[in-house]
Amino acid sequence: MKKIAVLASGRGSNFLAILAHINAGKINGRCVALITDNKDALAITRAEKEGIPVIIHHFKDYPDKAAYERDLLASMKETGADLFVCAGYMRIIGKEIAEEFAGRMMNIHPALLPAFPGLHSQKQALDYGVKVAGCTVHFVDAGLDSGPIIVQKTVPVLDDDTEDSLSDRILEQEHIAFSEAIALFCDDRLKIAGRKVIILPKNT
Repeated sequence: MKKIAVLASGRGSNFLAILAHINAGKINGRCVALITDNKDALAITRAEKEGIPVIIHHFKDYPDKAAYERDLLASMKETGADLFVCAGYMRIIGKEIAEEFAGRMMNIHPALLPAFPGLHSQKQALDYGVKVAGCTVHFVDAGLDSGPIIVQKTVPVLDDDTEDSLSDRILEQEHIAFSEAIALFCDDRLKIAGRKVIILPKNT
């Protein structure tokens, strides 16, 4: 059984979805920590209700990102987690952390990467006029939403969509995609080959 640590900055809806899949036996892992950069994150309350240890490194308490990430890296190592999951974690991961946990850290992004990286991806998609949007689970590297892609899910873009309505439908797929990718990792079914992530057959 793999040990999973979750990084989150806000309300934690993906965090809750992951916990639900763990509790339902769909992920062969257990959550050993919630790590947050925001002392007011709603995810903290949700973790405490589940009895999950919470580690808070409030970003605004640090003089700069380097100091913050030194403490973050130390805490990540201390968890002993096999996998780190960025579930609504709103900071770009620094190079040292990305390299330390290469192949062991995932992020979810509300767009079909490599299209529309960064913030407000749903608005970017609407402004561009795409007909299909979605979400991407990828391994984290030192770039912006640029790591190898694990799982993608699509949703149609409707003529009357707003940023909020599109975001809501994409979020539903995020909850499915993220847990699917985590389950594959926990079953040792992911192999990184350059930019490709190969999904291995069961019992390989």
